[in-house]
Amino acid sequence: MNVIKTDIEGVVIIEPRIFNDDRGYFFESFSERDFNAQVRTVRFVQDNESKSSYGVVRGLHYQLPPNAQSKLVRVIKGAVLDVAVDIRKGSPTFGKHVAVELTADNHRQLFIPRGFAHGFSVLSDEVIFQYKCDNFYAPQSEGAIAWDDPDLGIDWRIPTDKVILSEKDSKHCRLCDATNLFDYNENLYE
Repeated sequence: MNVIKTDIEGVVIIEPRIFNDDRGYFFESFSERDFNAQVRTVRFVQDNESKSSYGVVRGLHYQLPPNAQSKLVRVIKGAVLDVAVDIRKGSPTFGKHVAVELTADNHRQLFIPRGFAHGFSVLSDEVIFQYKCDNFYAPQSEGAIAWDDPDLGIDWRIPTDKVILSEKDSKHCRLCDATNLFDYNENLYE
């Protein structure tokens, strides 16, 4: 696998090695050994999958300690713009984001470490999105930031009048108003 660093330390794009032939293709979508050696040591405990249609924006979600989550995300059908936002107070990249197009054709994955909010917008007619988490879902630890926070400056690549949100995602606060965030100096992996 090829690991591509982004402008924010810890957030990486992973490109698998694809083997194509007349029958189709094969690739290793995850190897714990390679991931731990090239990205960071993480023990994924939960796999999730969602299906969404064009214009859906999900996010920006996170879980606070002791249930903070890292995620390894990918698309198996369609295309998304996947976004990770640094929400670690004191971080040199606090409030900055990484946005990467993930598609069924490019097979790219994005690793979002603990301390980041995560979301995606659906760019294709339909998408099937899969992700691994290194901690279990814990509703009591949920946090979220407004997807359209102007201070974040995220171009979701969907016209505003075409955005489809859950009721819950339409009510999140801006980052500057969030009270439950991460501390950059806290080791989130101990």
